[in-house]
Amino acid sequence: MAVYTVTQVASYVKESLDRDALLADLWVRGEVSNLSRPSSGNIYFTIKDAQSQLRCVMFRPGRGADLLSGGDAVILHGRLSLYPVRGDLQIYADMVQPEGTGLLHLEFERLKARLEDDGLFEPTRKRPLPIFPQKVGVVTSPSGAVFHDICTVIERRYPLAEVVLSPTIVQGATAAGEIVLALQALNDLGDIDVIIVARGGGSLEELWPFNEEAVARAIYGSRIPVISGVGHETDTTIADLVADCRAATPSAAAELAVPDALRLQAQVVGFQRNAINSMRTLTFQHQQEIAGLEQRLRSRAPQIDAWQQRVDEMIQAMGRGLSSAVVLAVERFNGLEGRLNALNPQAVMERGYALVQRSDDGTLVASVGQVQRNDEVTVTVRDGRFGARVV
Repeated sequence: MAVYTVTQVASYVKESLDRDALLADLWVRGEVSNLSRPSSGNIYFTIKDAQSQLRCVMFRPGRGADLLSGGDAVILHGRLSLYPVRGDLQIYADMVQPEGTGLLHLEFERLKARLEDDGLFEPTRKRPLPIFPQKVGVVTSPSGAVFHDICTVIERRYPLAEVVLSPTIVQGATAAGEIVLALQALNDLGDIDVIIVARGGGSLEELWPFNEEAVARAIYGSRIPVISGVGHETDTTIADLVADCRAATPSAAAELAVPDALRLQAQVVGFQRNAINSMRTLTFQHQQEIAGLEQRLRSRAPQIDAWQQRVDEMIQAMGRGLSSAVVLAVERFNGLEGRLNALNPQAVMERGYALVQRSDDGTLVASVGQVQRNDEVTVTVRDGRFGARVV
């Protein structure tokens, strides 16, 4: 027969309770009693009904803990486990709401609190929407007015954008899984710029697929910015809180997804008008600056009238001096020409004289001693030359 220690038994009971899926996700209705708020900030209390009671502990920060008071009828969410130190069976609560609140609303608040703790609603992670999207993905039902309204708005505002539908059901037990697959399909395409997740209005039960954790994490994990346009303006879903941008209605989501072409056109015209006005102003300023510079140049320019007159006089004087120099040069040239003509042998031969040269070396014979008998010479006269022999 096996004998166990108290710790072994307590540990076994605790592990058995912790493995039970029902006890790990438990909703309990009852009345609050024995409420204690120690300085640690944790809350200890008992929840009971007419026949039974259970100890409860809520560690800070717990949802709804600040509203707890003795005697309240509440619904709480938590897990049932064993506190082995004292052997107490107790509920570790994470959320408390006054009784009368619907279970779906309680589940909404519980999931909202958990996802908020995980950072899915963090504003700093929300991405900006593209300014000029080329392809807009839409996750909604292909039937009904929602998809038609989205297409109509996009066609009117920005017909350059292409709408790509990823069809899904948006209501029912299997809707959440199909919405997740539709989101993934658009991410897999690789060329979608922004995604609209949309459906029309409805009750909390009808909108519940958009409060499922799987849908929330699919939106959070999307590589493409997501706009949530679920229900009407007064409806708020988990999808709205996780999405990069929330729209009041599906049509409003379409308006957020694309720019207004008419407004863009008006902006372009305004930019053009401003540019023209700026260029005119700039041109006028430059013209004024140039006119001022021209005036400054004129005021600082030297007086050149006297210098122009002096230059004219110098040119005239130079002209007279040059004429005199030319006349003098001509006279000198004529004198030199006369002298040269007088010394020209040709002129001497014109008067009957002749030049005698030795035929062997061309030496000019100026004396009879330069030749001997039978030497051959060349005689040059006015109109030619001829040979001769000394006899």
